[in-house]
Amino acid sequence: MPNFYDILGVSRTATDKDVRQAYRKLARQHHPDVNKGNKSSEEKFKSINEAYEVLSDAEKRRKYDRYGDNWAHADRIQEAEAQARSPRGGNVRWSTSNGEGAGTSPGFDPGAGDLFETLIKNMRETQRQPGVADHPVEITLEEAFQGATRMLELAGGRRLEVKIPAGVETGSRVRIPAGAGRQGDIYLSVTLAPDPRFQRQGRDLVCEVEVPLEDAVLGGEVAVPTIRSRVALTIPPETQNGQRFRLAGQGMPVLNQPGVRGDLYATIKARLPSGLSAQERELFQQLKALRPARRR
Repeated sequence: MPNFYDILGVSRTATDKDVRQAYRKLARQHHPDVNKGNKSSEEKFKSINEAYEVLSDAEKRRKYDRYGDNWAHADRIQEAEAQARSPRGGNVRWSTSNGEGAGTSPGFDPGAGDLFETLIKNMRETQRQPGVADHPVEITLEEAFQGATRMLELAGGRRLEVKIPAGVETGSRVRIPAGAGRQGDIYLSVTLAPDPRFQRQGRDLVCEVEVPLEDAVLGGEVAVPTIRSRVALTIPPETQNGQRFRLAGQGMPVLNQPGVRGDLYATIKARLPSGLSAQERELFQQLKALRPARRR
């Protein structure tokens, strides 16, 4: 799997600003609207967004720097490492898939090959033990924004209502502590369903906003959707197609920090007029005649 830093063309010491600037440049270059029908650019665009989603989020980037391609399993790996610290003897050397960092974790056979495979095997064995249960849960972006509840079907026909906190994302694992009469904790493995309006990038959201050509040229006010409602955005004259505007605090809440929210980035998509009247067509002809040198 390609290195996320290489995909964006930045170093591992790149600042958040460097990452953001690199993403914007590459996203404009490989956007499907600019490369219609180009499958290679479409795949490149997906890779760019995947890389940016991880490297633009401090927590995800920390996990990626340590575990490489296995970053999404970081929480489970860390749990398995903690379980491995029981006094069973033995040590194993480990390193990230990026080839950086090395340490020693007790509890595994020194001859074990890949640490991740060993940890996954260990977790599967643990999950087969009574009292540990994983339940996959799919939620919408709105539910991730405000939190949600689900009713779980447990062994023996019991039903349990569980709460999913605001700020979770795909890959989040929510622990439901064991209560009276239960043998062990329950874990919810969260997946976010695709949203037709927004693309999530860590704590930030990105959306496209269609604007009539005349408003993009002359300036005006457009309505931008947010998770909860719509807000008015004033765009200046001569706003370019693909230009992005930041709406501070209109993004996703941060897990366990409900007062902290990301931003919403609205990308302008100029809508060309259709069904022109004779007078409108004549006006465009006049505009074309006034700007011959600028069409080169």
